[in-house]
Amino acid sequence: MDELKKAAGRKASFGATMKAVFWSFFGIRKRSDYEHDSANLNPVHLIIAALLGVALFIGVLVVVVKIAVAK
Repeated sequence: MDELKKAAGRKASFGATMKAVFWSFFGIRKRSDYEHDSANLNPVHLIIAALLGVALFIGVLVVVVKIAVAK
């Protein structure tokens, strides 16, 4: 339980987490960046950022499909 509290108290900002999630969607991360992120990112921020990223990705796909079908 102490490990969970310690992990949730990590110092990385939500913006840094969003940046890490954005780049991981493309699958192009340096090993050093990955290691830095895994040591510093807050897992709660990571889950929220991933859900936002997925929602944004799905929203963009829906808009693109609607535009393609309308023409």
